[in-house]
Order: sequence, then structure tokens, then C-alpha cells
Amino acid sequence: MDQYIGKLLDNRYEILEIIGTGGMARVYKARCHRLNRLVAIKILREDLAQDAEFRRRFHDESQAVAMLSHPNIVAVYDVSRSSDLEYIVMELIDGITLKQYMQKKGNKLNWREALHFITQIVKALGHAHSRGIIHRDIKPHNIMVLRDGSVKVADFGIARVASGGHSTLTQEALGSVHYISPEQARGSHIDARSDLYSAGVVLYEMITGRLPFEGDTPVSVAIQHINSIPLSPRELDPTIPEALEAITMKAMAPNPDNRYPSADAMLADLEEFRKNPSINFDYDVSEFVPEEPEESAMTQIRTPHTPVRSRVPEPEPRRRRYEEPEEEEEEPENRPRRRDRRRGGTNWPIIAAIVVILAFVAGLFYFMYQFFISSILMPSPDYTIPKLTGYTYEEVLQDPELRQEFNIVVGQTVESEEVAGTILRQDPAAGSTVKSNNAEITVTVSGGPEVIQMIDVTNQEYLKALATLRDMGLSVEAPEYQFDDEVPANYIISYTPAEGTELKAGDSVHLVVSKGPEASKVTLISFADMAQSDAESRIRLMNLEVGEIEHVSSETVPEGKVVEQWPEAGTEVEEGSKVNLTVSTGPENPDIPQTSTKTLTINLPVVDETDPVQSINVMVTSDDGKEVYNRDVNPLMEVAVSVPVSGTGKVTYNVYFNGRLDHGVTVNFDE
Repeated sequence: MDQYIGKLLDNRYEILEIIGTGGMARVYKARCHRLNRLVAIKILREDLAQDAEFRRRFHDESQAVAMLSHPNIVAVYDVSRSSDLEYIVMELIDGITLKQYMQKKGNKLNWREALHFITQIVKALGHAHSRGIIHRDIKPHNIMVLRDGSVKVADFGIARVASGGHSTLTQEALGSVHYISPEQARGSHIDARSDLYSAGVVLYEMITGRLPFEGDTPVSVAIQHINSIPLSPRELDPTIPEALEAITMKAMAPNPDNRYPSADAMLADLEEFRKNPSINFDYDVSEFVPEEPEESAMTQIRTPHTPVRSRVPEPEPRRRRYEEPEEEEEEPENRPRRRDRRRGGTNWPIIAAIVVILAFVAGLFYFMYQFFISSILMPSPDYTIPKLTGYTYEEVLQDPELRQEFNIVVGQTVESEEVAGTILRQDPAAGSTVKSNNAEITVTVSGGPEVIQMIDVTNQEYLKALATLRDMGLSVEAPEYQFDDEVPANYIISYTPAEGTELKAGDSVHLVVSKGPEASKVTLISFADMAQSDAESRIRLMNLEVGEIEHVSSETVPEGKVVEQWPEAGTEVEEGSKVNLTVSTGPENPDIPQTSTKTLTINLPVVDETDPVQSINVMVTSDDGKEVYNRDVNPLMEVAVSVPVSGTGKVTYNVYFNGRLDHGVTVNFDE
């Protein structure tokens, strides 16, 4: 059994099974226990993990790639680096590689389907290039096709790590040699345009069913990338639109200066072609001529096995439709003519001319018959394009009459409120007519609304669960708090809807949050005749809170002592309950200003919900230093506290949070 199967990495990722092996790493299916989701984990090979410099590059490049966020790029969730292990955590893709998809389709795709795929690939490259990241290894093996027809590009930046940041033709590159740019093959400087060359090769392969260059060895293929021009796509399949051929060949121009300057530029042409397949880009065929090599007779290919410059003879470039024909050399006047001038010989030029004329007349007659006479005698029937919108793609395919008369192709799958599979748009439009049967109808199909599966958040800290659910696009209702003897305070007890429920963005989730164990009961004692400060201290020692303090005059109870309390002595209350006191101001004396009572409202400081603050101590003192209030409060449960104060005239009270003076409040008791 694999050494990592069943292990828990960083106390978070449980390795379930191996799903792939590459030259640098193994890929595992794993479960993230923190977010309760399946992920893919790429673990660096043990021998490579021993190289400190290699590990540093792997880590740095992975962190850079983790900054990418695009629907057509496999997301990187996490990068871990420890003393004995290096790995990255990625999105787990439910699909197959583009290479596998092409093999299932017989290696050649319908050009509309190829356009659908290459557009998404170029969008992914544009996003990465805008953030300074070059893929360096674009090929069908690194492109994932999902069930909904969308694609995701994987392994961004990994090729850079494998080559140590240089462009040498490494062993890894040799495995991808059919897709590398000429500058990669030469070991020259590369930029984003190298990715576009590789994307052009992928497009070439999709629409023709073959690679542009083949050879017995990787080096021979690399040399062809440098010195040769492939057969144009239309030479292999004349049905390929000319504009798509032009896009393909421009992306594959040997000289980077003749390629698209950016992914956005290539995407613009792809979109123009999608809107109008008959568009003519009118590219200059000279752009497709290979660069002159630095050494005219030799081509240098740098590989990991060539410590010195190895030279390989340059192969004879093949003549292609884009090359201008060479002018024939004029024969010297003194060169003997090779024509047979023997008397009685056959006059071949005359015979050839007659044959040409007869062939021309026959061709003209055939043309006239096909386009004029046959159309009059046997006119082609008109086929009316049916209305497909509103039906599902499955329903359309099950209609044998439709399948016999038309070729229905899915051009695009988009998110929609309509049921998945419903046809939203069609081209040509319903009611239009075509002259031939088996005409192609391209449809846009609904992928259904985005589905969000509810995850298990039990026993998760409330603020973390809240952040996770909001990141998923869900709305979280105000929580319900309950006592629980087993679940710690501020952790999730339960939730609705249940785990696995399919939701849409904006759907509500209800959380039940623990208040911790239910407080025990306390029997109140009598605080009568106690000094106010002593009574407040006894209240706090009993795990109770001091409530409102009311001051009244009394002829029997000395000033500053408790006259009465509420709840009354002997009452059984829960821990944390408030006890209100009435305190004597002494005998009533008209000559002395009457003491009045007011309530200070102290607003608690705003705290970050993600900061697990347990409590804040609030203390209030009068200007003479007398403490009138002291209590620990939970800022997540309360936003303010009320402090009753009594006095005469103007009194300034100081407010402290966690022992630090925050502000002062002046109270005028005479108002």
C-alpha cells in the first residue's frame, strides 16, 4: 500500500487514494476535514524533496499559482511546506483530460467543439499572463474536460519548477516536445507567446486529428519545430474554415514576433470567428516562414544530457502551401537541349494542347450541367430549420426524423435558471431554410443553475462556519442560541438544511449555536445593611451580575448601605442573573441637594468577528477614583452595558476597557 494512504496531513487532509503519477509528484484524492470537501493533493516525489533549492522553487511557484482565480484554471487551495513533505492542495476535478476526450472522439473534433475548447484555454492563459505566470507546458494532457463541457487548465508554473527557471529542453520538456515552441526547443528566452504557440498546436491537433510534427526521437521533433512548417489544416481537411486555419497558423508562427502578441489578441480573433465563421483575417503568409537560425548549417538543441553544445544537422525543410515557389534557373544558351528533336518524333506539345482543350470543354459542360441544367430538371428541396429552443437536448436526440435531416451540435453550455439540458438558443434560427439535408444546427444548452451542496458544520466555531458558508454563496440567518452540555460555547450544535442538500446561491442556512452548559442555580442571601461595595462584591462572588442601583433617602439605614434588593433573599436564580439594589442616601435634608440617579450607557468596542475574543472587562470610576462598575462582558453577545450612577451636581466618570482608559463621561445630576 502507498505510504500516504490513510494518513492525515497537517491534521486536516485525509489521504484517500492515489489518482495520478507524474515525473515530479503523485496526485492523491483527499478529504479536507476543516471544510468537509474532497480535494486533490499533489505531493512532491521523495527524491526531489531532498533538494532544498528544488523545494524552494516548488513552494514559491505554487504560492504564486495559488493567487490565480479563474473558472478555466484548476484552483489551488493551499500550499504546505514542512521539514519532510512538500505538497499543494488543488480543486478535485470530475472529468477527463482533453487527450482522453480526443481519443474517445477518434482524435479529431468537430471544429465548433474545438473552438469551444480553445476559447476557454486562451481565456485561462490570458488570466495567468496578466499576473506574470507562464504555463510552459500547454498540452491536452494538462487540460481537464468537465461533464458540462467546460475545461480547466492544470499545472500552471510546474514546468518552470521542473526546468529550474531556465528554458533548457529538460527530460520533462522532451515528454511534451510535440507542443513546445521553437524558442523552447532552442533553449532561448520564452514569454507568454510560447504558451500561445502551444495552444495553437493543441488547436491544430483538435481540428486535424494529428500533430503538426512527428519524429522518431524527441530531438528530431524539436528540430522540426525550429526549421519546418507543418501542413496547413485545410490541406488535411478542406472543410475546416479558412479563418480558423489562419488563427491556428498565426498562433504557431515560428517567429514569436509574428504570433499573437497576447492571449487577449488571440481571443479577440476567436470571438470574431465565432460570430462570423466566413470572416477573412487576411494574414500575411510570410509570417509562417521559420526564423533564420543563428548557425545556418547547424541547429543547437540543449538537453539535460548535453554538457557541451551538440550539433544536429538541419533537416531539409518541406515545401508547404505557404512557401513561395522557387524561380527556375535559366538554362545557359550553350547548354544542350534535352528535347528529342529526331525527325519523325511525335509532336507531344500539340497533343498535350488538344487534350487540355478537350478537358476544359468537358469540365465546362459538367459545370453547366451541375449548376444550371440539373437545378432546373431536379431542383434541391428546401429544408426548414425546426424550433429546438425549449426542448431538452436529450429529447431532440431521441427524435429519429430530426437526427436524419439535421446534425445537432452543442456549441456552448451556460448557467441558467432553466432545467439542465434545455436548449436556450439555436443557430440557424427556427423557420429559416437550407438547401441540403444533414445541415448543422448549433445549440446553446442550459447547464442549470449553479448547485451548491450543503456541508457539515457541526462542532465548528460559529464565526469560521459563518465565513465558510458565506464564501460558498449562501445566506446565513441570525443564529439560534441554546445551552448544551457537550458542545462548547459559540460552536455549532446543528444546522438546516441537511448535509448534501442541493442549494442555489443566496439560499438561507439556519444555525443553532451552543451557549455552553446551562448555568447552575444560586440561592440569594440578604444584602440588607451591607455597604454597597461589599454587596456588589458578594454578588460577583456568587457568579451573579450587579443590576440597577437605586438610591433613596432613609431615616433608618445609614448612607451608602443597602436598603433592599430584588430578587429578594431566598430566591433561587441561575448563575449570571442580575441582582438589583436599593442604597440609602441617609436622612432626607432639604438643605442638602437631593441625590438623583441616572443611567450611563457604555457602548462596547467593535471587535473583529473572526477574532475569538472571550470577554472584555468594563470598569467605571467616578472623578474621585471610586469604582462604581466592574464586569467582564462578551462583545459578541452584547453591544452595550447600562451603569446606574447617583450623585449631585456634575460628576465625571471614567470608562476603562481591559484596564485601559477609553473615554470620560460627564453627568449633570441637577438636570
